[in-house]
Amino acid sequence: MNKPERLRATDVAYSSIRQGLAAGRWPAGSHLRETELAAELGISRTPVREALRKLASEQLVQFEPHLGARVPGWSDRDLEEIFALRVELESFAAGRAALHASPGQVAVLRQLAQDIEHAAFGGAEPDYVRITELNNRFHRLIVAAAGNRRLDSLIATLIDIPLVVRTFARFDRQAMARSVSHHFDLVEAIAGGNADWAVAVMRAHIHAGRQVMLGTPAGGSAGQAD
Repeated sequence: MNKPERLRATDVAYSSIRQGLAAGRWPAGSHLRETELAAELGISRTPVREALRKLASEQLVQFEPHLGARVPGWSDRDLEEIFALRVELESFAAGRAALHASPGQVAVLRQLAQDIEHAAFGGAEPDYVRITELNNRFHRLIVAAAGNRRLDSLIATLIDIPLVVRTFARFDRQAMARSVSHHFDLVEAIAGGNADWAVAVMRAHIHAGRQVMLGTPAGGSAGQAD
C-alpha cells in the first residue's frame, strides 16, 4: 500500500471507529483489536493503528501497555475538570463568535439548532446519536466562528468527549428542551452581535449539561470516582 492509499485507509478507519464510539458500540473498558477492526474494514492493520493513535491524541481512546487501545471510562473528577474548562473556553468562544461570525456561519448554526430540535422531538424517542453529532458540529462551528486557531485546538477534544460518554442519553425531556432552547438563544445572540448575551447563554448551557452529568448544583462539588 503506497502512502496516499494508506492515508485514505487511515481516514476510513478513523471515521468508522469514531462513529462506532459515538453510537456506543463499545462500552467503557472495551479493547479495540487492530486485527478485528482491520478485517471488518477490509484494510491492513497499519492504517487501523494510525487511526487509533489519532483517536488517542484526541483522548477518545487510550493505549495501554501490551493491551492496545481501550475505550476510556470517565470518572466524576474527569468530567468535572472537562466542564470547568468548557465553561471558560466555550463562553469566551461564543463571545468572540458574536463579534466575528459570518452570515453564512450564522445560517448554518440556525439550521443545526433546528435539526437538533427535530432529532430530539421529531420522533417517538430522541435520536441520541444524531443529537450528539449535531451538537458537536454546532459547538465546533461556534469555535470556528470565533476566528482563533489556538482556541480551536484547545477546545476540540473537550467538545468531542460527549461522543464517548453519550451525554444526551442522560437528558430527560425537560433538560433536553432547555438545551434546545439554549441553542436557539445562542444563534440569536451571535446573529445580533451581542457578545455579553452569547457568553451568558453558553455558560448557562454548559452548567446545565454539567448538572445532568454530575447531578450537582453548578456551584457545588461533584463526587469523585475511586
